[in-house]
Amino acid sequence: MTLREWALTGIPVGGWVEDAVNYLEAHFAHAFDAFSNVLLAIHGVISAVLGGAPPWAVIAGFALLAWAIAGRGVFVFTLLGLLLTLNIGMWPSFVATLALVLLAELVVVIIGLPLGVLAGVSRPVARVLTPILDFMQTMPPFVYLIPAVTFFGLGVVPGVVATVIFSVPPLIRLTNFGLRQVPGDLIEAADAFGSNRWQKLTKVQLPVAAPTIMAGVNQSIMLNLSMVVIAALIGAEGLGGDVIRGMNTLNIGLGFEAGLAIVVMAIVLDRITQGAGGRRR
Repeated sequence: MTLREWALTGIPVGGWVEDAVNYLEAHFAHAFDAFSNVLLAIHGVISAVLGGAPPWAVIAGFALLAWAIAGRGVFVFTLLGLLLTLNIGMWPSFVATLALVLLAELVVVIIGLPLGVLAGVSRPVARVLTPILDFMQTMPPFVYLIPAVTFFGLGVVPGVVATVIFSVPPLIRLTNFGLRQVPGDLIEAADAFGSNRWQKLTKVQLPVAAPTIMAGVNQSIMLNLSMVVIAALIGAEGLGGDVIRGMNTLNIGLGFEAGLAIVVMAIVLDRITQGAGGRRR
């Protein structure tokens, strides 16, 4: 094939990606099944705790947590917002969505925090991760649904996987940024006292960078919630499913109530994580 013919036919990027996905599906199916089973087990535990407890107990727990971390104003909003969600009949969907968000955020922290720390202490790692994170953040989130469904089928797991891919970059970036913004005189003082790299990381850099890291956790949670409706398209039930049903049936009331519950959840989680970051500061 000549260069002209090759240029006219185009680069088969889509074919390469499809071949790679087919290869992974054929050779790592057992690994994907095992990962799916782990996520389903954790999701089952979270759902059992939130769904099995009386609604008033969950509401009281979140309200008290908000008071302890973020203050009286957030306590009042949390209490009233969750009571409103219960009153309008959105509590089962609210719990299902909250379980999905908490599971996705757990995976985000497990993946994003170590990668952010590696990027913060190693410039070569940061240079490698930066274009990958750019790609992950700018790719339309709907695209992630295709391989997620291919590897994991329909349901909660592909929704969690697509959500994690979309929401992990802010945590990695802000962890990296926080570690690099630690004042040099603190590092020099730690060196003067004979600290090794692990002691400097755990006793100086991470504590000083904790508010910035919590900002990354906050941003990843907000991105998690932005994926709620999108994940509902591949079988992740909850408030996103109610929004989809309201849209399909032109049921304005159902769509608005589900959207209102999502707003309440977003504000509550946002204020609590912001409060935790402020306390660390």
